[in-house]
Amino acid sequence: MTIQSDREQQIRQSWEVNADAWTRAIDQNEVASRRAATDEAIVQAVVRYQLRRVLDVGCGEGWLARALGKQGVEVVGVDACGTLVDRAIEKSSGCFRAIGYDEMIANPLIVGQSYDGIVCNFSLLGEEIGDLLRSLRQTIISDGHLLIQTVHPCTACQQQPYVDGWKTENFDNLGGDFKAPMPWYFRTISSWFQQVSKSGWTVVELEEPIHPQTKIPLSLILICQ
Repeated sequence: MTIQSDREQQIRQSWEVNADAWTRAIDQNEVASRRAATDEAIVQAVVRYQLRRVLDVGCGEGWLARALGKQGVEVVGVDACGTLVDRAIEKSSGCFRAIGYDEMIANPLIVGQSYDGIVCNFSLLGEEIGDLLRSLRQTIISDGHLLIQTVHPCTACQQQPYVDGWKTENFDNLGGDFKAPMPWYFRTISSWFQQVSKSGWTVVELEEPIHPQTKIPLSLILICQ
């Protein structure tokens, strides 16, 4: 097994063992950046582009699908973590399915088609995302939009070198219930643009949600066609 595939496997295992802790953290609104700006930012981006049928890739416990449902948006949520999908089903009557990214790459239409929007909300965590982004093009209408939200590279970088590479999330700010750290792949802003364009998408708008008090950028939203 390569280092890359080993880390990808660690990501999946982390979500499985941390699923209940993560669900509690979301239910109790414990993620400060999401509470401050990023949750509302992705919901408003979907609303602003008038997306009516959305594929939520990496839906987790389903909070975004529930939030968009209140806006009249039809959402299909998919996630590789079966435990999180179970939690999503328990909390909503929406459509949620346990489907891994490898499965989507092998058979894009396994998730359905004719969506006018696809959202990847903090769910592109691995190094190799090109094949997934290319496969998602087959599920969307010709003038549909792909919305990617990720941690803001400038903020996530902190005092470390501003270069692509693996980092580790220990969930230290969310209490002691998390059982395993999670590796995730850091990209610079230019690297995000390159990944998207190489996958056949074009960035048509860039958003940088900021903390309302500190004015520090919390996330990066790439809106693509």
